[in-house]
Amino acid sequence: MMSLEERKAEARKLAFARRKEAHQSGVGTAAHLSEILAGYRGVPLSGYMPIRTEIDPMPAMEEAAAHGVVGVPVIIGAGQPLEFHRWEPDCGMVEGAFKAMIPAQKVLVEPEILIVPLVAFSRAGGRLGYGGGFYDRTLEMLRARRATMAIGFAYGAQEMDDLPLEKTDQPLDYIVTESEIIEIKR
Repeated sequence: MMSLEERKAEARKLAFARRKEAHQSGVGTAAHLSEILAGYRGVPLSGYMPIRTEIDPMPAMEEAAAHGVVGVPVIIGAGQPLEFHRWEPDCGMVEGAFKAMIPAQKVLVEPEILIVPLVAFSRAGGRLGYGGGFYDRTLEMLRARRATMAIGFAYGAQEMDDLPLEKTDQPLDYIVTESEIIEIKR
């Protein structure tokens, strides 16, 4: 029988292949992400700068920045929650951890909505990330302070029925794909 870590590694391998195929097909669009964010104009949010084959949230982030504060995640160190630095469409950027671009100027923001990248998701709100636990630690910290919404943004091809999850994995409130918005009911 495989351990949880082995199951996660297998799920990531499969999900990365699915994500790569979806990314190469060019089907990614942020229209549904923009649709859901329109209902929260002015609420501080965090997006992300896409790396590798992640679906691109930038069009929705640009729209949101016209109405309020938008940040992007910055990795401070292993085992640490993320920081969020203010991002604007034309701000100067530098390379951060994992080659993700981050704002050159450090202006801290605390988001109430996080657009979360992922490797795989389930319709029940489960999320499989890269394995560093950054978003889980960060969501746990933010949710202890106030209501914080997590929106998983992914290609529909990244959906998996049986995600190997742990107690520390923070659930998503919504999952947005190129073709639908999935609201998680709890």
